[in-house]
Amino acid sequence: MPIIFIILLAILIGQVGFWDAMGSVLGAFAMVALFFIVLIAAIVIGGLMLVRRFR
Repeated sequence: MPIIFIILLAILIGQVGFWDAMGSVLGAFAMVALFFIVLIAAIVIGGLMLVRRFR
């Protein structure tokens, strides 16, 4: 699996240049991180709502 990532990264760098590729990779990482932060926040808020409902 890591070899596929390296090949795709090499193709991306060859197509659009290093800094654009680095921006794309960092943007994708930030998008995944933000998704998990929002998911965890939604689970916490849902849990708090359930706790308040059963009190």
